[in-house]
Amino acid sequence: MSHPPSLHRRLALIDMGTNTFHLLIVELPEARHAQPVTLLRTKVGVRLGEGGISKGQIAPEPYARALHTLAGFKEEMELHQVTDVRATATSAMRVTSNGPELVKDIFEQTGIQVEVIAGDREAELICAGVRRAVPLGAEKHLIMDIGGGSVEFIVADESQIFWKQSFEIGAQRLLDKFFPDPSGVFPPEAVAAEKAYFQQVLAPLAAAVAEFRPVGLVGASGSFDSLADMHLGRLRAEADLPPSTDLPLESFRRSQQQLLSLLHEQRKALPGILPMRADMLVVAVVLIDYVLELTGITHLRTSAYALKEGLLAEMLAS
Repeated sequence: MSHPPSLHRRLALIDMGTNTFHLLIVELPEARHAQPVTLLRTKVGVRLGEGGISKGQIAPEPYARALHTLAGFKEEMELHQVTDVRATATSAMRVTSNGPELVKDIFEQTGIQVEVIAGDREAELICAGVRRAVPLGAEKHLIMDIGGGSVEFIVADESQIFWKQSFEIGAQRLLDKFFPDPSGVFPPEAVAAEKAYFQQVLAPLAAAVAEFRPVGLVGASGSFDSLADMHLGRLRAEADLPPSTDLPLESFRRSQQQLLSLLHEQRKALPGILPMRADMLVVAVVLIDYVLELTGITHLRTSAYALKEGLLAEMLAS
């Protein structure tokens, strides 16, 4: 039985991160300024950086997972009669020697044209996405997105970006560098080494914080969604996430303490933890703790919206 043709524009937004591939399908209404209707919001843990990103390549298994995931996304797009597609890829495909080959294979196998974007552009889109989820108001906030390959920091209010920078220090890279045996406890000397590393590479962030003095921290997607899930004590599906969640500082401290003192199998068993994040969250909380110490910020919020919602915001504005 064939479906009647859709009268509306249906848009698929694909964000191919180093850890997770996201797919958002929306229907754009005819009337200007009306809100798009979400038809599907899903994600797949592809771990594209696993076993290779620190060596500058995408390993064979993650490469195959990426192609398999995009084939699945293609099926969903056909099912939902998508008329327009925007697909972006970030750190893992930006810095690896075989990233361009994967872009080519994806196009040949699915017809999806992937745009590999620079870190600066990634930060811009994340900010646009966060603004759809969190009313920043006139006060400056620090927005932070911890990916598997890179971490983006943006100082912004509701209308202006004051400073932004992307750093190639994502959670997969930090795992490779500081946590060679993620089955165990993350020792205090590894925490100290990771923080010393941040002090060195995040000097531009320290300067921006001193200049702009942000009042709150907004963490976009990924690790921050997991910390919010730990706070709530349950794993929420992508479709169930509200645009933003308050994350009390004491809840973050509790999660931090648990993550740093447990073995891999115990971390995996914590309520609200996605198994693939059980190790990455360990190095991520050390980074968040470093940022909290640097800024003196005590108010944390998470944003379920990030890059793909930023792409949508741009398209709606054009």
